[in-house]
This record gives sequence, structure tokens and C-alpha cells, in this order.
Amino acid sequence: MPTQDATSTIFAISGSLRRASLNTRLIDEAAKLAPDAFQFDIYESLGNLPHFNEDHEFPAPPEVDDLRRRVRAADALLIATPEYNASVPGVLKNAIDWLSRPAEGQPLPLTAKPVAIIGASMGPLGTVRAQLSLRQILQKVDAAVVRQPEFILAAAHTQLEAEGLGPDSATAAVLRSVLEQLQILIEA
Repeated sequence: MPTQDATSTIFAISGSLRRASLNTRLIDEAAKLAPDAFQFDIYESLGNLPHFNEDHEFPAPPEVDDLRRRVRAADALLIATPEYNASVPGVLKNAIDWLSRPAEGQPLPLTAKPVAIIGASMGPLGTVRAQLSLRQILQKVDAAVVRQPEFILAAAHTQLEAEGLGPDSATAAVLRSVLEQLQILIEA
């Protein structure tokens, strides 16, 4: 556990594969607004993970080994999820499925790992249902999820303009609060 003066590595995953993803932009905003003690490791290989298949668990594919290593090395995770069909995207669920399985001689990467969930959507409900589903999945794998505040960015295309959220906006204040709660979980 890092001390208050230490740097914490945050492994950030956008659940979207789109080049112009609002959730990837939201991760970038979080990195700008984060406490100085946070160092971000942004995962850009979500689309390269093979589909989870128990026949290919041992040995795990190299992409899976890399994902597991980076999650184990991180002090916490930040997941920005879009909402697809009232749930999480399949690629994000696939990554969690890989992380929920034991690697030879290694602890499960998500057990007791601090995680913050955020999400951006163009719709009026934001990512409420996807975040609820993701919370349920992460509870099952025994991750330590930030409970409050929740960060659900509806109409994100109007708020994530070229210059971003704006550091003094009410939206930025909520995002900062989520990151502060993540820091509390890291230090616990």
C-alpha cells in the first residue's frame, strides 16, 4: 500500500473500441483532474484480447499475461464503460473474465483491488445500467469498488468538447471526488 507521498499507479481501461470514444476521452479527463500522486497506465489493447476460452487458459495467451501483469502491478483500476444494450460491452466483460481466472502460481488480479467506475454516453441516462451491471460483476470477483459518488456523464458529446470538462465545472468536481475516493481505497 502506498503512503500519502507515494505515487499510485492507476490502470485505466476504456470499455469502448471506437477511435473517437467518449469513454476514452473521459479517461484522459480523469488523468488531467487526478491527484498528483496518480500515475496512469492506460490500456489500449482491449480489442486484442482473445475471447475467453477455458481450452486456452494454460498457458494463457501473451495478451492475457500482459493484462494480468499490468493489473497486478497497479494500485487501482479506473474503468470507463459505455452502455451497450443496457449492460457492459462484451470486450470489457471478456477482459474481466480473463482476470477472474487463476494464472499458474499467481493470485487473482482483481481480488481486493480498488476500482472506480465512470462512464460517458450520448444518451440522457448515461451509463446507469452498464455501471450497475459492472458493479455486480466486480463484486463477484471480489474487487473493492468505490461506492460513492457515482459518475455518470449523460450527453457527454456536449460536455467533452475540444477543451474537455473544464477544471472548475461541477462535472469535473464529481470526477475529482471519485478519484479522491479511489485514493482512499488505495491507502486503506
